[in-house]
Amino acid sequence: MEARMFGLETPLMAALQHLLDVPDGDAGAGGDKSGGASGPTRTYVRDARAMAATPADVKELPNAYTFVVDMPGLGTGDIKVQVEDERVLVISGERRREEREDAKYLRMERRMGKFMRKFVLPENADMDKIAAVCRDGVLTVTVEKLPPPEPKKPKTIEVKVA
Repeated sequence: MEARMFGLETPLMAALQHLLDVPDGDAGAGGDKSGGASGPTRTYVRDARAMAATPADVKELPNAYTFVVDMPGLGTGDIKVQVEDERVLVISGERRREEREDAKYLRMERRMGKFMRKFVLPENADMDKIAAVCRDGVLTVTVEKLPPPEPKKPKTIEVKVA
């Protein structure tokens, strides 16, 4: 779909469209016949598309962080919540098109394909207390905070009389 159909003919939109329209064979190390890196790799482009199409809300509560992502029509088997590199929360999955031989699409507006978001968790996030709940098409991931460190008590040193 071309940007000019929607009146978005700005240079920025043209550059973004160019980045998103990299065919699988033409991208970076995977498709460059000369052996050099000429642009973004297929994986990078795929991940950038997936992340751009997955909006999320992030809230800080007194005792936790919450990540809220709309995922209408997806079951729990289609969604993955993982922690990578000890501090990176990854929410990913795929929405597949319903295939029926006796039906054809007249209009298809809902986004299909892979989605993904990555969040670097702060130092006070408790990696052992992460919960994910999907209710009414909304995924809520809750990461509890570590309790604040106890303030150090001053050490009292006895003064001896010489």
